[in-house]
Amino acid sequence: MSGGKFITIEGVEGVGKSTNIALVESLIRNHGHEVLLTREPGGTATGERIRDILLDKEEQRMTAMTELLLMFAARAQHVEEIIKPALAKGFWVISDRFTDSSFAYQGGGRELGAGPVEQLENLVLSEFRPDLTLVLDVDVMTGLERATAETEADRFEMEHRDFFERVRAAFLARASLSRYRVIDAAGSIEMVQAEIGKVIEAFCRDS
Repeated sequence: MSGGKFITIEGVEGVGKSTNIALVESLIRNHGHEVLLTREPGGTATGERIRDILLDKEEQRMTAMTELLLMFAARAQHVEEIIKPALAKGFWVISDRFTDSSFAYQGGGRELGAGPVEQLENLVLSEFRPDLTLVLDVDVMTGLERATAETEADRFEMEHRDFFERVRAAFLARASLSRYRVIDAAGSIEMVQAEIGKVIEAFCRDS
């Protein structure tokens, strides 16, 4: 994996990932790098079909372990078909969510704990990890209000507040990882993007 870098954007619903991913892409392109945008679950034809199942409100009987396994099934295809080949060609890959979301949503929200997620991470990814992870953080109620203001809630967004409190706590519990940067997403878009800009500029400069 020479040349390319792998950046992931994480956070609970409504933190503004889509808007800020566009900023990250622009900043990286300004440094002369080719960029590939992708997302999880999804990113491949197989992954997008799995995504449809995972977000389907009719799938209320899905167990937490089934959900976790489907996430990693989509991820396995995503990494081998899209992410690693792009990195090998020198692209900088930006993914809307990756394995940290499994630690947060299935490990934390679904209360499976970190153990099963770590086992699957090691099995599916071996030593492969992001180079940089931005976690956009906002209080749960603000995020949910933003997320459902203009669109119908999906299977995850229909969960109760305590579920998302566990998700947020799980994200923040991983903040000690050296690749993690937690961004306060509660302020104005200008403030949030100024902070993101500092992180990305420093990362590009040091890479």
